[in-house]
Amino acid sequence: MSGGPRICSLLPSATEILADLGLTEQLVGRSAECDWPPEVRSLPVVTAARLDTSELASTEIDGAVRGALADGRSLYALDEELIASLAPDVIVTQDLCAVCAVSSGEVRAVCGVDAETISLDPHTIQEIQESVLLLAQRFAIQERGRKVVEQMRWTIEEASLAVAGREPRRVVVLEWLDPPFVAGHWLPEMVAAAGGVDLLGRAGEPSRTSSWDEVLAAEPELVVLAPCGFDAARGRGRPNDSA
Repeated sequence: MSGGPRICSLLPSATEILADLGLTEQLVGRSAECDWPPEVRSLPVVTAARLDTSELASTEIDGAVRGALADGRSLYALDEELIASLAPDVIVTQDLCAVCAVSSGEVRAVCGVDAETISLDPHTIQEIQESVLLLAQRFAIQERGRKVVEQMRWTIEEASLAVAGREPRRVVVLEWLDPPFVAGHWLPEMVAAAGGVDLLGRAGEPSRTSSWDEVLAAEPELVVLAPCGFDAARGRGRPNDSA
């Protein structure tokens, strides 16, 4: 491993950003969900979900998650001994969603290591870009950060130009299926950049519980199924399929 700060990433998107910034070799630990780029898969797993959802249907997962949150129980377990042995200088996580990853508060409360905790909480595409620049500044690679952001902007612009002049498609993006959750945060912006109109989602705002009646009433041309935490194979199953 090259010199520099030792980093634990508890968030898949943060792991990908750190890799784009050229910091893969600084990573010493990851969450169970951090699997890209491929070279991070060999890193020690320092946090994993407490709930085994592999055999649960969508509605059962929703009920279990709601029950845990209502009781004040964390959805994730941190391996304190492993984290201590890895001796990270920086731990990167988020406070945007209690379901997606360990919060910075949990990290500080549970981990006894003397590590800096950075929380990434973007709500929009602009704020995602700012998160990249924040990490780049923290690790003193500002020029690399600017190049990553420029590439992001170019990719979005290229997509928008590809559909310029076409009639926007009426779209509903669902982040969960039973019950259906309409998308929020940056996803409606992504839909707009790709030539669509998100009929139910609101840019910059959290996703929210909906109903299939509301989805049907919106009369979308295209429904994008993107259940959080599912891979493509599981996402293609019926809402109540267990796997």
